[in-house]
Amino acid sequence: MSQPASVPVNPAFAAGVNLRGAVDLSALKKPRPAGPAGASPGGGGAPANGQPADGADGAAGAAAGYAVDVTEQSFQELVQVSSQVPVVVSLGAAWSGQSSSLNVMLERLVSGYAGRLLLARVDAEASPQIAQAFAAQAIPTVVALINGQPVPLFEGEMPEEQVGRLLDELLKVAAANGVNGNLGADPADADAEPTPPPLPPLHQEAFDAIEAGDYDAAETAYRRALADQPADADAKIGLAQVHLMQRTTAIDTQQADALRHTAAQNTDDVDAQLTVADLDVIGGHVEDGFGRILAFISAHFGPERETARIRLLELFDVVGVTDPRVSKARQALARALF
Repeated sequence: MSQPASVPVNPAFAAGVNLRGAVDLSALKKPRPAGPAGASPGGGGAPANGQPADGADGAAGAAAGYAVDVTEQSFQELVQVSSQVPVVVSLGAAWSGQSSSLNVMLERLVSGYAGRLLLARVDAEASPQIAQAFAAQAIPTVVALINGQPVPLFEGEMPEEQVGRLLDELLKVAAANGVNGNLGADPADADAEPTPPPLPPLHQEAFDAIEAGDYDAAETAYRRALADQPADADAKIGLAQVHLMQRTTAIDTQQADALRHTAAQNTDDVDAQLTVADLDVIGGHVEDGFGRILAFISAHFGPERETARIRLLELFDVVGVTDPRVSKARQALARALF
């Protein structure tokens, strides 16, 4: 496999994901030859945490590090474990420094969930059948197993904060499909929430400012984060959310009613339409807000149309680019513009 570009794959998670119809991995569920007690999941070397792990029980026994090395011979055990907890499968290669650094990050994140996830490290070149079963096209590739069925996550590199959110969503998907166990955790801690990974410093600064109601300071922190990393998607989303809060936080109910009346009487007033669209979105009426801006764009041309288009794209970031309402509104925007 050639070394890939670091482009993440859209996870498109939802808590109600149904795994029926996923790729069948039964071809890799080979019977494991009998071996001495305490053999590692790879049938040879020990997992990275140095603990014995034989079968599903062994994987749970190795939960001190919640990470194991897996080969084609031990893959059946991994499938079995995925009926207890989601298994995060990291497909890498020995030559790939990107794979190594990604595994270090994944080990750190997975350990924070205290047994609610298991990390499985796979050498895709040494175990090509596993890579083929997951249709991996690049190194590294990260997928998950839930109840024996694959769930794609991402390829290449991804910011740690974003990976942490993916793992949170993975647990929701697993719970919706009846997989919500814990590997060897203290029963007294079974209901404990996992420790979330720390935010990058500027993101933490922005979060603290939002908590304090200082939206200008939050905006400054997110802008600095974007100046450092222009591709920081989380900072872009955070900035869009802060802008929405800045525009709406001082509007009370009486003012909102007056603004809606003004917008109804002045359909050509772009500022009035965008303000009411903001109120719709922050009030949970997302489709109404999108529809209002789309109607203005369809009926107007020139600078005001561009102003409305930019606001709509910012609200897409606020709602979330994987939200079906955003996908529908994007299609409507394309029709309105072209």
